[in-house]
Amino acid sequence: MSFSSDIKTELCKVEFKRECCLRAECYGAWLFSRCFTLKEAAFVTENGAVARRLLELAAAGAGISGELTFGVSRRRKPAYRVSLPDGGSRLALLEEFGHTGQETSLRLNRANLENSCCAAAFLRGAFLTCGTATDPRKEYHLEFAVPYKNLANDLYTLLCEVEAFPLSPSVAGRKGGYVVYLKGSGPIEDLLTYLGAPAAAMELMQVKMYKEVKNDINRKTNFETANMDKTYSASARQVAAIAAISDTRGLQSLPEELQELAQLRLDHPDMTLRELGARLGLTRSGVNHRLQRILQLGERILEERGIDSLL
Repeated sequence: MSFSSDIKTELCKVEFKRECCLRAECYGAWLFSRCFTLKEAAFVTENGAVARRLLELAAAGAGISGELTFGVSRRRKPAYRVSLPDGGSRLALLEEFGHTGQETSLRLNRANLENSCCAAAFLRGAFLTCGTATDPRKEYHLEFAVPYKNLANDLYTLLCEVEAFPLSPSVAGRKGGYVVYLKGSGPIEDLLTYLGAPAAAMELMQVKMYKEVKNDINRKTNFETANMDKTYSASARQVAAIAAISDTRGLQSLPEELQELAQLRLDHPDMTLRELGARLGLTRSGVNHRLQRILQLGERILEERGIDSLL
């Protein structure tokens, strides 16, 4: 299953401790289901737990019965269709939450959020019918798809009012509707926990930790590789300079303190300056100073031959 489906399955297992929260979740789920209208419509989902929850909410929270049918979605996957075929049931649902179906603009009726605990239940219901979350291995993104501008703004305001933690939601238009969305792992983890999906929040945290460890390892590996490349590049220039001296004047032409170092570098091009110094009883800076003298001599020889550089 997808990450969104896992979240919704977990949310469907949340038990109601208060009657007010039951009604709030019922209101949130049906308000955003696109069936909150006098016209006959249907809510379609591939998640059977969500379909059953929606019917249970209608019965327990509004005292009405819905209809559940089963079919195949456009993606050729099992699909559940929840509807209120009876016009009287549709009107009863609207009136239960203070709506008439004749409003010029569908808005959130705050009277249905009786207590502070009801906001989480309402948002949980909204996520069940219009929410999605991207697989955290790809991106940290959670959104609510809302068909009406004013309703999207009301949802945005409610998310901003969550006192436990700052969610910092955003609103954007998309394909004839609107999305209220969250970015970043922290706000999404907080919201999932708030809605009642701590397991999904923990999964997101584990993915984030894995990414951070992986990125840290990659940074260290890249740093070490860059250092190795730098070391090997310097060593190659040194070997080229020594070879130029050997081919033209011979290593015996070098001052005595440079001859042994030149031969050692030729024999061990992969040695670091510190390792070369340990062989010769020199400090790292001492080895570097002598190699710079060899480089200068090699470059002078190449310049006399009309060659631009060692490498």
